[in-house]
Amino acid sequence: MNYWLMKTEPSVYGIDDLARSRKKTDHWDGIRNYQVRNMLRDDMQKGDLALFYHSSCPEPGIVGIVEIVRQAYPDHTAFDPKSKYFDDKSDPNNPRWLMVDVRLKKRFKRIISLKAMRSNPALTGMRILAKGNRLSITPVSAQQWQSIVDMLA
Repeated sequence: MNYWLMKTEPSVYGIDDLARSRKKTDHWDGIRNYQVRNMLRDDMQKGDLALFYHSSCPEPGIVGIVEIVRQAYPDHTAFDPKSKYFDDKSDPNNPRWLMVDVRLKKRFKRIISLKAMRSNPALTGMRILAKGNRLSITPVSAQQWQSIVDMLA
C-alpha cells in the first residue's frame, strides 16, 4: 500500500463537498501537472490511502483521510470546452490527463495544521513542507503517515 497527500482548496472542493457526495465518493479531477499525472498512472493503486489537505485557506492543514477506490482513468474535464480544466490538445483516444476516484474514510475532529506539521521533527523531509512545493499530490512515507496518525492521539 502507498500513502499520499492530496491537496485542494476548500473554496473549490473541500472535505465537506466530498462528505456530501454520493457514497462519500468522488473523482479527483483537474490534474494538469505531468509529474502528478505520472504518479496517478504509475504508482497510485486502488486501496492506497491519502491525507486530505486544505490549502490556500486561513488555516492550511490535513483535515481527513481518503481511500483510492478507482485507479487512474481519463479525466473527462479535459475534453469539455466549458470546463476550467479543458485542454484542447488532449485527445479522447489518447488522453493526456487522468483522474482517480476517492472515498472519504475519516474526517478529523481537528485540523493538523501546517504549523504543527512543521514543528514535528518526524515529518522533516515531507514534500508538503518543502519550500516551493507546488504539487497537488505527493507521496508520503509509512513513517510520515504514522507520525500524522500519532498527532491525532
